[in-house]
Amino acid sequence: MDTSLIPLFLKSALIGLSIAAPVGPIGLLCIQRTLDHGPRVGLATGLGAAVADAMYGAIGAFGVTAIITLLTDARSVLALGGAVFLLWLAWSAWHGAEPKQAAATKGGVKGWHAFGGTFLLTMSNPATILSFIAVFSSLAGGMATASPAWMIAGVFVGSALWWFVLVGMVGRLRERLQAVHLRWIRRGSAVLLAGFAGYQLMTLAGN
Repeated sequence: MDTSLIPLFLKSALIGLSIAAPVGPIGLLCIQRTLDHGPRVGLATGLGAAVADAMYGAIGAFGVTAIITLLTDARSVLALGGAVFLLWLAWSAWHGAEPKQAAATKGGVKGWHAFGGTFLLTMSNPATILSFIAVFSSLAGGMATASPAWMIAGVFVGSALWWFVLVGMVGRLRERLQAVHLRWIRRGSAVLLAGFAGYQLMTLAGN
């Protein structure tokens, strides 16, 4: 193992952590699904975003110009799709079954569904790639030895670490809440998710 790459890995992990930590629609979904469906589904929700962050990091680190151009050109279409998906998630959260009913229903949220949904939602924001390109270029320029693989791994580990911590904290809180509290939290999450979608649509309309 080349110890000279450890600082690069740690800096990349810090980037991944800083990208994941702000509470946006993904964080909100992670909290709501952990409360409603348990830590396993909540963690799958967060890891979907972590993998998407790592993929954007890979595109930025390796400088795949064709993919960068394609994603940048499709930014408006992807953002519109993301907004529509957020509205659907808001509707689902508002009308969702109580946690006990959801657990007994075969059609409830599954881990892979949660993972795939947040992966697609995160990938629908191609503006993120511009940040990765700028940050990764700075990191690579400041290191004697640059390794895209270590940077990508660092981003994933940092992002995933945040989701483990968040799910752990919310999982503990879940044990103390009653059904009525969970219902109001779920509906509050639905309103906020719809708000994120509305903001995204207004941003598109202003461009």
